[in-house]
Amino acid sequence: MREMPAPEITAVEWLNAPEPVHLEDLKGRVVAIFAFQQRCEGCVQHALPQARMLDSTYPKDDLAVIGLHCPFETSSRSGRAPLEQFLTDQGIAFPVAMDTDAGVWQPVTFSAYAMQGTPTVVLIGRNGKRRLQRLGHMEDAQLREAIDALISEPG
Repeated sequence: MREMPAPEITAVEWLNAPEPVHLEDLKGRVVAIFAFQQRCEGCVQHALPQARMLDSTYPKDDLAVIGLHCPFETSSRSGRAPLEQFLTDQGIAFPVAMDTDAGVWQPVTFSAYAMQGTPTVVLIGRNGKRRLQRLGHMEDAQLREAIDALISEPG
């Protein structure tokens, strides 16, 4: 993927964060966004554990991990309390944005990134540009290699 602007996350609410997270404030760090749904088997079995691992492995000054709850299916829509419980049950401590419902089947941020489903991982370089976007599971070694390459680039 060629470098593309990383659209700002449009969230109705943020969980595990004292205030909204803005990508502009994260420039200088690599950002990994994990788009997920609570009822997505691939998200629960692969993407979220992978996000947890990355969040606990990399220094916060190098990598910011963000979850993006994208309930584009009616069955995945839930309020704050059920999502908070889900995050607790999954051991998720990194910030999670509740994507804004656009009144159509695609939430706002999901649509801005032209995502096709979940899980989706997006990597944003230190310069704030989107450098990788992948639908489906990415092997740990492949994802870490991509992250390490971005971290090694000058800020």
